[in-house]
Amino acid sequence: MAFESAKAMLGEVVVKRMLAYLQNEPEKNLVKILQWGETIAREPVHKQYARSWAKMLADENNNWRRLVVNVLKQVSPSVRDKMAINFFVHAGILAPAYRARAEKEHGVHIPWAMLIDPTERCNLRCRGCWAAEYDRTQDMDYATLDRVISEAEALGIRFIVMSGGEPMVRKDDLISLAEKHDNSVFHVYTNGTLIDRDTAQRIANVGNITFAISIEGFEEQTDARRGKGVFNKVMQAMDNLREAGVIFGFSATYTRENAKVVGSDEFVDLMVDKGCAFGWLFTYVPVGGSVDLDYMATPEQRAFMYRQVNKWRSEKPILVMDFWNDGAFTGGCIAGGRNYFHINAAGEVEPCAFVHFANVNIKDTSLVQALKSPLFKAYQTAQPFNCNHLRPCPIIDNPEALERLVTETGAHPTQKGGPSASALCQSLHGYADAWGKVADEIWSKNQAR
Repeated sequence: MAFESAKAMLGEVVVKRMLAYLQNEPEKNLVKILQWGETIAREPVHKQYARSWAKMLADENNNWRRLVVNVLKQVSPSVRDKMAINFFVHAGILAPAYRARAEKEHGVHIPWAMLIDPTERCNLRCRGCWAAEYDRTQDMDYATLDRVISEAEALGIRFIVMSGGEPMVRKDDLISLAEKHDNSVFHVYTNGTLIDRDTAQRIANVGNITFAISIEGFEEQTDARRGKGVFNKVMQAMDNLREAGVIFGFSATYTRENAKVVGSDEFVDLMVDKGCAFGWLFTYVPVGGSVDLDYMATPEQRAFMYRQVNKWRSEKPILVMDFWNDGAFTGGCIAGGRNYFHINAAGEVEPCAFVHFANVNIKDTSLVQALKSPLFKAYQTAQPFNCNHLRPCPIIDNPEALERLVTETGAHPTQKGGPSASALCQSLHGYADAWGKVADEIWSKNQAR
């Protein structure tokens, strides 16, 4: 532990000096920093990363160079220093060793991220919300949140994601937790309506909180799903965060009704102009409130989003990821404790935010024991759920897998009024087959290249 503390201190000093050097002339000094990083890197793979990025960022017209420069110029010094140290030192250098030690000690795989809901309360009622059938009055008490985050950090999980409900309903508790656990990165999914200027400045002062703000396209699409006036509140929240120097991005769900808009260059250009550094794309999954198979994006629309995201990565100064279409990058589904897992506000430990079944409740057990749950073990044994990583999901792409896992492990439902595993999965076979035909064709073409 003493060695790791010294390593952390040294790492923090190095990162701060690099950032100070970059801040003066980021366009000029980016490549120099990476070349220096290649020299001091110990692992061959890290040397290769530094070499590749240096070559790419040497091109003044490269979109990734523009993204890095934009972020360096936009963020406040407190956010810049805290996020860089937490990402590169605590999550990047130290956390893997913690996870390896914990895996050996406890005999369980340790993921790198945890998604936890401080509340299921929300000030909006959005169409098709994935969390709508949870108990909407439920809060997780502060002591449990603090305990679980502490256990996660001890295991080497330093990327703490928060959702709900609307996490900013409990903004004081969220800020308090981030201040206490200041060596971790907190990433908050929010509808953005509660982020005023004062809140944005408080977040900037803490330094280790980032936001993914939900949006459904332009004003017409966003207000249609989230309520009249929400789009303008989101635009204001983005302005508030940008002025305060907080890192943020967008989170969009594409459906049959808005896929063309969310997948348009005009929409992503607006997100870049507003100051988004990243964007997370979800396809609508029929769980939660008002399950509607006709609201799902068609296979053709999902293929359109796949093409657009790949085009943006070569053109736009923003990192956009699609949690379903990017299975090739992650080797399939990342849930079930493989890379992440979900704890709802009632304490139920689920494989994924969209898989509302569990064996254990975190209020009754430790995080280590929760990661050993029968459902998680079965999940990891079955992964990947498909050899075509464009079909990674056990819900909408391989529904027979989810039904089998839930049945075999005796997992109980964690939401009220939602469909059983059998009913949900049986209803999705038609979609899975239709997308499978499209995805297999894309996959075959990609493999042939």
